[in-house]
Amino acid sequence: MVWIVFLFLRFKIHCMKSKATLKQIAKELHVSVSTVSKALNDSPEISEQTKAKIQEYAKLKNYKPNVIGLNLKNRKTKTIGVIIPNILNPFFAKVFTGIEKVAEENGYNVITCISNESLEKEVSTLEVLSNGTIDGFILSVSEEAQKLHEYNHFNEIINEGTPIVMFDRISDEVACDKVIVDDFDSARNATQHLIKSGCKKIALFSTIDNLSVGKLRAQGFLQALKDHKIEVNNNLVILTDSEPDFDKSAKALFDDHKIDGVFALDEHASVAAIKMGLKSGYKIPEELSIIGFADGVWSRRLTPSLSTVSQHGPEIGEAAAKLLIQRLESKEEVEADFQTTVIKTELRQRESTRKLT
Repeated sequence: MVWIVFLFLRFKIHCMKSKATLKQIAKELHVSVSTVSKALNDSPEISEQTKAKIQEYAKLKNYKPNVIGLNLKNRKTKTIGVIIPNILNPFFAKVFTGIEKVAEENGYNVITCISNESLEKEVSTLEVLSNGTIDGFILSVSEEAQKLHEYNHFNEIINEGTPIVMFDRISDEVACDKVIVDDFDSARNATQHLIKSGCKKIALFSTIDNLSVGKLRAQGFLQALKDHKIEVNNNLVILTDSEPDFDKSAKALFDDHKIDGVFALDEHASVAAIKMGLKSGYKIPEELSIIGFADGVWSRRLTPSLSTVSQHGPEIGEAAAKLLIQRLESKEEVEADFQTTVIKTELRQRESTRKLT
């Protein structure tokens, strides 16, 4: 069954790959994108010979025109498509508030879709909305796309002339504007805080090891240990993408090892660390200090409240919306010079960590 689903996804992606774009046709025939667009629109500005050549080539390459028209430059919908992976994650909800704020200030509407971490859903949503419904996308890559390293569907949309701004989960294989937080530096700084507060046996907990942000945070943790000449104890490192597997491994860790610190890279791992620590008899933060990489309402309501790395979700959303609107409203056709905006995080100290002296 798994192989059937995998082959179906590959077929879907292959179908997207086989569809030619205006830019590809222009490149192959050594003409401008504008010339291709006018030829396919049967414009009298293009010679019949050139027009026939371009139209025949487009048909051969399975070019499918936009249902609204081949050129939408002067027919903006003033609508932004937002695709988020998980509606239950409070971080994405905060990002959306920032997007909506800037969009409203600039007269744009927002259509929001949920990929539910599915590559197939992500692909189909992009195809439907890019067919004249929206002017551009703001999105965070689905878990399945990152796991399979499949990013061609983003490049296809961009090549067809619809700009994309990625946030949080991004891909270096896609040339577009991006908004990220300093995941590596944030994790290193949080781990250094634990070390400076006296922690020597620090566990690393993660249920997002399949995501780009999870890998960067883990690297930051390891760098902090290296900076302070602390040897990595692999028995205290749990990196997985399965919550049930994590729960089993974390319980075994608390049963078999004595630790004095935990750095948790996601919400599930953070909550589990506090619950299992208390259940194992640790006094928090006197005997066990915990920092989580998240800042939902739950982190303040836990007992003890959780010290967290705050990602400033609304600021990320605002920055992403500004980048997209700037590109949409630019009078110049800029196909390069993409920007990556880095939003600085903040370590919010609460009851789960000892104060530095």
